[in-house]
Amino acid sequence: MVFWIASVVGLVIAYLFGSTPTGYLAGKLLKGIDIREHGSRSTGATNVLRTLGTWPALVVLLVDVLKGAGAIVFARWFHPWSYTLPSVTPSTALDLQTWVPWAVCLAGLAALLGHGRSIWLNFTGGKSAATGLGVLLAMSWPVGLGAATVFGIVLAVSRIVSLSSMLAALAAIALIYGLEQPLPYQLLVTAGSIYVIVRHRANIQRLLAGTESRLGQSSPESKTQSQI
Repeated sequence: MVFWIASVVGLVIAYLFGSTPTGYLAGKLLKGIDIREHGSRSTGATNVLRTLGTWPALVVLLVDVLKGAGAIVFARWFHPWSYTLPSVTPSTALDLQTWVPWAVCLAGLAALLGHGRSIWLNFTGGKSAATGLGVLLAMSWPVGLGAATVFGIVLAVSRIVSLSSMLAALAAIALIYGLEQPLPYQLLVTAGSIYVIVRHRANIQRLLAGTESRLGQSSPESKTQSQI
C-alpha cells in the first residue's frame, strides 16, 4: 500500500513541476498583466514573445523545457530511492528495472498535463510543446534532438510556431519507434504528442483557413481584440 502511495506522490510532484505557470508569472512580474487576456491567451513562450518581447520569451521557453526535463530526472531518482525505504514494499510483480520506465512515462504525462492544465491557473495553461521537448530530451536525447531539429527547420521555412510544434510532435513519434526505445517511452511519446496536437486544435483550424499568424505578426485574437 505504501508503495502505491509513494508512486502517487511522485506523480503529483511531476504534475507540479509542469504546472509552474512560467508565462503567467512573467506577465505579472514584468508588466503586471494576466497574459491569458492578451494575444492568443496562451501562457506559452510564443504568446510571451508577442506580448512581452524576445528575452522574456526565451526565459519562459527555457524554464518550460526544464520543467519537463526536471519531471523526468525526478522520476528516475525518486522511484529507485523509494525502493530503498524499509516501509515501501513493492508488488512482487514489479521489480525496479520494470517499474522505473513506466514511472518515467507517467511522470512525463503528468508534467504535460500540468503545463496545459495548471492547478495555479484554474486548470488553464499553454500547449505543452516546450515542456514536451524537455521530457523528450531527458527521456531519450536522440529523440528530443531530432524533434527539436524538425521544429527548427519547419520554423525557419514557415515561420509558424504551431505548425512547427505539431510536426515536431509527429517526428517524435516516428523517432521513438524507429530508435526502438522501451515500450513505456513509446506509449508516452505517442500519447504526449497526440495531447500536444489536440491542444493546437484552434491553430489547426486557422492553418486550414490560411489565417494562422507567423512570427513577427500579431495573433488573430489580438487583431480581433483591437477591433472591438
